[in-house]
Amino acid sequence: MQLHLLNRSVASSHVYRDALRAMGDDDYLLLIEDGVYGAVAPLVEHFSSIAGRLFALREDLESRGLEERCAESVIVVDTEGFVQLTEETERTVSWF
Repeated sequence: MQLHLLNRSVASSHVYRDALRAMGDDDYLLLIEDGVYGAVAPLVEHFSSIAGRLFALREDLESRGLEERCAESVIVVDTEGFVQLTEETERTVSWF
């Protein structure tokens, strides 16, 4: 099990496609920094194939004024939740 970190918006970069292709069936994806734009409609639709395994960092949502617009399908975690995800997974892969 791996934790994939995506820090780029799906609106401005296609690196999310590489991340999705690299993900295993039990891997998680955490949207951080500008990646959290992918947690709002309609951009969240790009992640429909990983429902239940898509996370967004609360602090980054808040700093961009997106917390209230975050899709219900996205699991929002704070920094402590981020740390917990890293502890639950064998390794972390960053997509920048």
